[in-house]
Amino acid sequence: MRHALIMAGGSGTRLWPLSRRRRPKQLLKLFDGASLLQHSRRRLEGIFNPENIWVITSAAYLDLVAQELPDIPRENVIGEPVGRDTANAIGLAAHILAQRDPDGTMAIFTADHLISPQEEFADAIDIGLAAAEQFPDSLVTFGIVPDSPHTGYGYVHRGEPVGEGAYKVIAFKEKPTRDVAESYLQSGEYFWNSGMFAWRVAAILAELERCLPQNHGKLAEIARSWPGIAGTDELAARFDKLERISIDFGVMEKARDVLTVEMECRWLDLGSWSSIAGTRDPDPQGNVRIAPRSLVVDGKNNIIVGESDHLIAVMGLDDLVVVHGEDATLICRREHEQQIKELAKLRQKQFGERFE
Repeated sequence: MRHALIMAGGSGTRLWPLSRRRRPKQLLKLFDGASLLQHSRRRLEGIFNPENIWVITSAAYLDLVAQELPDIPRENVIGEPVGRDTANAIGLAAHILAQRDPDGTMAIFTADHLISPQEEFADAIDIGLAAAEQFPDSLVTFGIVPDSPHTGYGYVHRGEPVGEGAYKVIAFKEKPTRDVAESYLQSGEYFWNSGMFAWRVAAILAELERCLPQNHGKLAEIARSWPGIAGTDELAARFDKLERISIDFGVMEKARDVLTVEMECRWLDLGSWSSIAGTRDPDPQGNVRIAPRSLVVDGKNNIIVGESDHLIAVMGLDDLVVVHGEDATLICRREHEQQIKELAKLRQKQFGERFE
């Protein structure tokens, strides 16, 4: 059978002060009245049966995720007691799934993207799943056809074609300089690394065992005790001992056989306020307002975000990010937006966990 895993455990530090520990970015309803998690689920409609859709998230978000996705069986929602990055999230889900369907195929999705059109997305996923089934030892990644020399994404270097719609992967490339990104775009041989994958359950477990043997063994032990160990101090203690590492660094860059499938879609990685502003049409002065009550006078290229009826007014200022939350407000220049993550350390040092 074909299964889907949605990874929904991130905290969204760069989307503070709306994204918080008790309500992370994937649950913010800033996108046509639905959360990013709900959009992720809707994209899988008609591709996977609800009983074959899985979600892995923080244990603290289990009830919230279940409320967001009422058609997904509760036992398919896996809670991590401690975040240990994507290699361990995927590994735990794969081990648990192997007990139900050891011969199954699984596709991996994240809960912080907006992707369109749906038809192109669905076609690419079908091609990727078919490639994983045709080449049972391969790991398949989905590559987004780039439309700009973006320096904030990793890239996949596409090689020769293998089967229908799939290509060998020559190499993964880290975030490039502008000149290098422009050369990638001109060559037509590079995709943006989407963070979405497809593979047979047995294939990913074999590569986890080869590339991360200690983590693989510990995750296998946890899965054998699942779900009885879920939510216990014992699980937290075991998870805390896992090496924290991403699936890209831990497995994909070391795997013996990696394929890529082209996905020619509008793909927005919503990890910052500027990227979220990119989902809305600006006013004639370039201001993007995602708030019920806002006013901009003699200002341009500002991003204004709020969820309540609190009026946010900006006058005579340009290129700002202004985000009003329930108990905290962020104001910064757009050029400093990437430093919001660094702000978390200072915030915690001065105020503890009050504003986390």
